[in-house]
Amino acid sequence: MQDPRNPRPPTGLAWRWGVIGLAVVGTAVAFGYVGGWLAPDRLSPKKMINVLQANGGDHPGYRRNHAKGICVGGRFESNGQLAAFSSARLFASGSTPLVGRFAIPGGNPQAPDSSAPIRSMALRFDMADGEQWRTGMNAMPVFPVSTPQDFYALNVATAPDPATGKPNPDKAKAFFGSHPETGPFLMWISQAKPPASYVDETYRSLNAFYLRDAAGQRHAVRWQVVPETPSTGDGSPAAGDTEYLAADLQKRLAAGPARWHLQFVFANDGDPIDDASKAWPEDRKVVDAGTIVLDSWQPQANGPCRDVNYDPAILPHGMEISGDPIIVARSAAYAESYLRRTSEEGHLPGTLQPKGTTP
Repeated sequence: MQDPRNPRPPTGLAWRWGVIGLAVVGTAVAFGYVGGWLAPDRLSPKKMINVLQANGGDHPGYRRNHAKGICVGGRFESNGQLAAFSSARLFASGSTPLVGRFAIPGGNPQAPDSSAPIRSMALRFDMADGEQWRTGMNAMPVFPVSTPQDFYALNVATAPDPATGKPNPDKAKAFFGSHPETGPFLMWISQAKPPASYVDETYRSLNAFYLRDAAGQRHAVRWQVVPETPSTGDGSPAAGDTEYLAADLQKRLAAGPARWHLQFVFANDGDPIDDASKAWPEDRKVVDAGTIVLDSWQPQANGPCRDVNYDPAILPHGMEISGDPIIVARSAAYAESYLRRTSEEGHLPGTLQPKGTTP
């Protein structure tokens, strides 16, 4: 019988403490790995956003890339033609509301609209069953590099030199010279003449994804949003005008809705699925899924797109990510950017008034 004056520890107590200790150490290691403390050279979302923030400058409350933008609203009118290739309810015939955003690249929300020849369109489709599809697209034919590591290196190589405020041409030349996959992008950007309107652009997913049909078959696709409205004017803004894109959009929408066709491009066997720097041949099968209709706009400071993270990995059933490593890197980096700006956005004009209330 045990002496009550000298209680012995329960059987197995040391083993239990050992398990608890391992759990604590394991958790610490996991946090260390995710935070990059154990491998400071590893590319982390924080490291990616740090370089974008350094290049664009400190602008609290704004996205760390594509900081200058405008919210839009509208709907997707599906014609049902894609339903044979994806079980997503979005592609059955019918209408789905959406919240979108147009933007230009870079981390400076006051940058001139002409600062880059690339425009972006982001969309969030809100389906009746609660599912969402979020996509961020760019008006260019290919992504400059194949991997997140090379995208980070590109941003380091083209960072503004503290002495001049501009990228060091020798560093940029060295990067592009050692990355031949950037050739198609450089060729395009040397000839790019973007119109002075968001409405006249074609926006592309660049990354490939999979559609999965009702029978379980996968189909590798990229998608593009092609304008229904032909280009108007000569594409040149007025001299000295640095805010022409938002003004043009407001003028166009005041005259009536703007429309684009949502088209899916299907890969052939052998086409690169996991490399957004490689274009597919022009003769690939295209299915027109329906029409994107935009009929309203709001400033991003208090518009419905302000709090949306257009994470490209958020997909409905019937759509799946491919093995392209840039997709998951974008998802992680967008989350880091979202956390930073939403913790700061009280600095933004218009955010002191809660959305949905009357001033």
